[in-house]
Amino acid sequence: MNRFESIASNGVTWVDIEDPTQSDIDILARDYPFHPLNLEDCLSKRQLTKMDQHEDYLFVLLHFPVSVADKGDVRFSQVSMFLGRNYLVTLHQGDLKSLSDIFQTCKFNDSHAKTIIKNSSSFLLYCIIDRIIDHLFPIMDKLLSDLDYIEDKVFDEKISAMREVNLLRREINDLRRIIYPLRKLIADLSVKIERFGGHETSAYFSDVKDHIEKAWDILEGTKETVEIFKDTNYILTTEKANQILAVLTIIFTLTIPIVTLGTVYGMNINIPGSINAEPWTFLGTYTTFWIVLIASAVPTLMMTWYFHRQGWL
Repeated sequence: MNRFESIASNGVTWVDIEDPTQSDIDILARDYPFHPLNLEDCLSKRQLTKMDQHEDYLFVLLHFPVSVADKGDVRFSQVSMFLGRNYLVTLHQGDLKSLSDIFQTCKFNDSHAKTIIKNSSSFLLYCIIDRIIDHLFPIMDKLLSDLDYIEDKVFDEKISAMREVNLLRREINDLRRIIYPLRKLIADLSVKIERFGGHETSAYFSDVKDHIEKAWDILEGTKETVEIFKDTNYILTTEKANQILAVLTIIFTLTIPIVTLGTVYGMNINIPGSINAEPWTFLGTYTTFWIVLIASAVPTLMMTWYFHRQGWL
């Protein structure tokens, strides 16, 4: 649902637009000296993380993960920010709950608004980014929890964990694509924000940068671990398949003598013991049966003994 609201405190105005429309962009173009291309970027959902520095304002476009879907992919939300000396304009989708909560709290709590804004639009920008970055760590905790769960399945020979491993790999890669650009942008922002009264605020961004680096270190560790799980699962699965093939091959090999004799005695030719030949009776009525059985059992037993000696059984 579209929302266009603003609050003012300590000489700083914060305009927050949720689910922006073209009419909202037209109002901003009328009231602020924003470049048309920056305003156009606010409506596009396929922009890359970037920062444009202008004479009167700073335009920042960021992507933040908002949740991890069950299918293993990460949904992200785009936030556009216009920072001036005495104003901050934020445009975002409604799924970024942390940003909406900050604005609503400041709207209905003047003392909190004064603490957040603190006579500086740059400090307000820091508070917003810091609050959103803090919401990365629940996602990181879920990632580590999924990693522990998959570890038990990887080393369980009765369960295949390939699907879970691949979904987790995609999840980690999606998070890496979102967080990696933030590392460089926050470092640049801490320097460029000084033009807008952010001399003291720039020090706070070092703390934000540390939080991003911690999240990145977690992603690097989980990436290495999940790659180990992938290789381990592949090795265990391959070994299990080889064992199955080995058993089936041995069974097939042991049946070769009986199959061969059965094939020969099933052919329409005169051989000892066949229908048209004189019957063998020196071992009784079932002389032919016993001869075929012994002829099949002897090589089978010999192969079984040899396979056991080689350690194949």
